[in-house]
Amino acid sequence: MDWHSLFVEHWQVKLVSVILIVAAYIDGKQLRVPNWITFPMVLAGVAFHGVSAGWSGLEFSVGGLCVGLLCLLPLYSVGGMGAGDVKLMAGIGAWLGVSVTWQAFCVSVVVGAAMAVMMVLARRSWRHHYTNFLQIAAELLTIRDPRELSAIAAERKPRMLLLPYGIPICIGSIGYFVYTGMI
Repeated sequence: MDWHSLFVEHWQVKLVSVILIVAAYIDGKQLRVPNWITFPMVLAGVAFHGVSAGWSGLEFSVGGLCVGLLCLLPLYSVGGMGAGDVKLMAGIGAWLGVSVTWQAFCVSVVVGAAMAVMMVLARRSWRHHYTNFLQIAAELLTIRDPRELSAIAAERKPRMLLLPYGIPICIGSIGYFVYTGMI
């Protein structure tokens, strides 16, 4: 076994993967991704790229951070997910840049959708959740004020089946990393 290759090649991807695993575990247990994971992840990614590659590294990192935020921020703004999930995607972006973050997000969406469908089917509550889905879709199409959407979502949240989205982010991102040969 080539230890150098194991630990040095794509070390940023491996570091992000370890952080994602820890975050997914905590999210599965507590339904939240804590700030003590996300803030250092984001700040360390920006600092590393800024110091190691100057302005171009900073541009790479901040661009990825913005993509990570923008991918999930709309869902957070209407109460569809927690801020920790958004910051976790931003952390991926801060370390791995725009392209990898976008691709990891796309795979995570597919994983999250599959997990949500499996959870609904396992609980045999398809009709209830389908009705909720239609109601949410109608609200998104008719209500333009994000604050009103967020208030409606907060009122509905106790009756919803919650998916700890750190888990699909972890599975989807690491799956993408493996598929592309980054780990």
